[in-house]
Amino acid sequence: MLKKILVAVDGSPYSTNSLRYLAQLFQQHPEIHFHLLSLVPVSSLGTAARDWLSEAELLNTVSPATRNLLAAQKKYMLQATDTLKRLGIAEEQIHTSVRLSQRSVPQEIIHEARQGKYDALLIGRRGIGKLEEMIMGSVSATILEKCHDVPLWIIDGQVNSRRFLVPVDGTSHSLKAIDHLAFILAGNPFAEVTLFYSKALLGSRPAIEPKDFYAIWGEAWCEEHLRRKDSLFHAPKQILIDGGFAAERIFRLETSMGIDPSRQILRQALIDDFGTIVMGRRGEEVNKGIFRGVSDRVLLMAEKVAIWIVG
Repeated sequence: MLKKILVAVDGSPYSTNSLRYLAQLFQQHPEIHFHLLSLVPVSSLGTAARDWLSEAELLNTVSPATRNLLAAQKKYMLQATDTLKRLGIAEEQIHTSVRLSQRSVPQEIIHEARQGKYDALLIGRRGIGKLEEMIMGSVSATILEKCHDVPLWIIDGQVNSRRFLVPVDGTSHSLKAIDHLAFILAGNPFAEVTLFYSKALLGSRPAIEPKDFYAIWGEAWCEEHLRRKDSLFHAPKQILIDGGFAAERIFRLETSMGIDPSRQILRQALIDDFGTIVMGRRGEEVNKGIFRGVSDRVLLMAEKVAIWIVG
């Protein structure tokens, strides 16, 4: 089955880190295609004018500096394609587009991800401080806030490990994150997945009710795999196996250390050299309170790791 990943790039070292991350995970996987998208913002016109002008007409209205930036991005896109090919990604898996952005850059990226029905959206996070990001905003922070219907892969720094850490808690958003991971990693011989549960003081032991999942996985599957005493770990493992991921590359880890699940997740990723953390998140309509959700806090504190957010 063809899998499509939208990759937002801008010619920065953070974009190059993202390309290397993709190549180390997905070389020799021809079913995965990458669409590299580079956007050059246009600020000289009002929103209404930008909406009805064609790309060619828009190009005639922009400043020389914007034209130079567009040319630079096109040059970078050639380099990005060569980088992926050199790292083992076939040319037919790579698609590119460089264009002027007729919305804000985050809005344009989200629009493209939805219109193209991509299986995931990858963005590299810039190296500004996390507090600065909260105050001033960034492309990645804005997309994270606004886009809940497309899985987001956020790459922070250079990630070299193919090991995945997947916190589990028995909730629907946790299992949906596993389902996304199973789809993406089907048949992948490089990846290794560890299912992780933290008994940290601020965490809660889940009570799984199979009926809550009938609509997603069907009654028979839920009754077989969610009624077990070990369903917290067994059900996610079964989803991975059913999706085509090798059982011998799936592990489990449970700890009672720490008082905050988000800090424990990051601590475990650092100690055991996990390159990617995969998490589900509750819908945007859920009031997460002053301490926000675990996934929000993980993203706030994460450094030099990839975070996949599904929900």
